[in-house]
Amino acid sequence: MFGVSAPLAKDLLGDVRPQLLAGLLYGGAAVALSGAMALRRNSPEAGLRRGDALTMAVVTVTGGVVAPVLLLIGLDRVSGVAGSLLLNLEAVATMALALLVFGEHLGRRGVLGAAAVVAASALLGVYGSGGSSPRVEWLGIACIAGACLCWAIDNNLTQRLSDRDPFAIVRVKASVAGVVNLALAVGLGASRPPVQVLVAAVVLGGAAFGLSVVLDAYALRWVGAAREAAYFGTAPLFGVATAVVVLNEVVTVADAVSIVIMGVGIYLLITERHAHPHRHVPIHHDHRHRHDDGHHDHGHDGPDGEHSHGHGHETTSHAHAHVSDVHHRHAHGTDPSGEAPGGSGVEVDGGGHERSPREPG
Repeated sequence: MFGVSAPLAKDLLGDVRPQLLAGLLYGGAAVALSGAMALRRNSPEAGLRRGDALTMAVVTVTGGVVAPVLLLIGLDRVSGVAGSLLLNLEAVATMALALLVFGEHLGRRGVLGAAAVVAASALLGVYGSGGSSPRVEWLGIACIAGACLCWAIDNNLTQRLSDRDPFAIVRVKASVAGVVNLALAVGLGASRPPVQVLVAAVVLGGAAFGLSVVLDAYALRWVGAAREAAYFGTAPLFGVATAVVVLNEVVTVADAVSIVIMGVGIYLLITERHAHPHRHVPIHHDHRHRHDDGHHDHGHDGPDGEHSHGHGHETTSHAHAHVSDVHHRHAHGTDPSGEAPGGSGVEVDGGGHERSPREPG
């Protein structure tokens, strides 16, 4: 849904200014998610807490206010095909922040995949797409790259909130972003677009910036930001197909080569695997869970299926294939393959945070 949104949003830019369109897209997302939440009964998800306010504020500003405007300004200066492909930079930026700043792990195979995506994006900048001049192409690329960086910050911080209700997280972001962008657009003198454009923007926003982002938040919970970014790398390919079919754009040689290189990079990222011994130390937290996942064996008088409540984790040592989810965000050794040298593992708390230095094998 998000990949398809790039060329469709570009098509709407002829009738509406970027700031106003961003407000309409996120306004549509807020409406769609409010309706979805009204239909949910007895949700097993944990709600947002007062302590989440600062993180939610940064997520909203970067991912909801700044990023969509930069994306739309960039799309106005590059072809729909190039704009769709450049969205892969979000995956690379998300991975970089997840690995370098937020303590996630990616092996050699994943790093090579990310490098392939960067190389393909640079190829678009050097040779252009759709006949645009290099100067305009680079300006558009810079704006889209800036949007991708903002969404990378959003993704990594949302991953920190992913044990909360994804519908609530995205609705708050969409509601605030919609109001702020609409207010700025009106203040800048934007005129009201035709009714059919308003309807199209709201519907597109509900799907691509509402439901799509909720699904992405669940992915952030289950696989971590770095691997979520890898899977998200498939989105631009749907955008390319939409640009060709809907906007009648032509795939140039540079576009085709970029598609192949990005495809190889995405394959490497998706097929990267990781397993080693690790140890969890006691912690108490609250999130949606079930009791047959190997990490939640506590007892209580409550439902047997998925539910949320405050619960504790005792010390646990085990080895299994895992990703940087809410229970497995820990430091690793220098082995780029991701295997634990000497098999000693690492010590993490129930939220995946390292508590003590790695012991030598």
